[in-house]
Amino acid sequence: MKASQNVAYLDCFSGISGDMFLGALLHAGLDEQHLRDELDKLQLDPFTLTIARKKVQSIEAIKIEVESKGQQEFRTLSTILTLFEKSSLQEATIDAATKVFTLLAEAEAEVHGLPIEKIHFHEVGALDTIVDIVGAIIGLQFLKIDTLICSPLPMGRGFVHCAHGKLPLPAPAVCNILKSIPTYGVEIEKELVTPTGAALVKGLADDFSSMPTMTFKATGYGAGSHELPDNQPNLLRIILGEKQTVQEVQEVEILETNLDDWAPEGFQYLCKKLLKQHALDVNITPIQMKKGRPGFRL
Repeated sequence: MKASQNVAYLDCFSGISGDMFLGALLHAGLDEQHLRDELDKLQLDPFTLTIARKKVQSIEAIKIEVESKGQQEFRTLSTILTLFEKSSLQEATIDAATKVFTLLAEAEAEVHGLPIEKIHFHEVGALDTIVDIVGAIIGLQFLKIDTLICSPLPMGRGFVHCAHGKLPLPAPAVCNILKSIPTYGVEIEKELVTPTGAALVKGLADDFSSMPTMTFKATGYGAGSHELPDNQPNLLRIILGEKQTVQEVQEVEILETNLDDWAPEGFQYLCKKLLKQHALDVNITPIQMKKGRPGFRL
């Protein structure tokens, strides 16, 4: 018996961030109005979500920007989880978002040597991060993705300036999040994998490997914020497809009979008839019957 699965493959040739992930999902088919309606259930402070089409090295992509209409509020993990609990989002959406934000909080706590409840988020507690993470989860659910597979992640080098100061790349929180995840180094002095991007794939991906065997259905590109050297497109590609898996029957009935004085030339015709009636397999074995007569076990 064959069963089909909706598979999404994240091709992170230039890394991944939360806004790139959400942009790629929108480009691949996530309905914009559905996204906005679901985000409204969070009851966040007023903000503007700009969804724009942009060409990067002649490839059309979607660029996401989130702008707050008021002063940014930096939140703790408990504040964010309370925000989710008070929302009218689906339980599955809340559970997935909670998992991703907990990964972020645990990574930051380990970096700073503080208990998780004392971590005050800066970038990751800001409005755009909440929109990116919850939006990506909404997108995967809207597209009915059964399995998410992510490529190994490229690690840039150099330094990045953030609320904690000047940090080496990969960022310390990214290193903590990506334990046990396949990565590789590249000679690009840019932040290619952000903490939000790392937490999203760590929390949501089912596997990290090369592209699986799948039938392509759609492709989406999400644009990053900065330009990369050598005209490398700063894009995240998501490929949606269908994967066929064979589900073996765990319990079968075996029917057999001995055929005496039967011409085996008819076996091919009989085999076709039985398989057409949904037999899983048909075989015939020569045997010796009573009084030494030749026969067949079907």
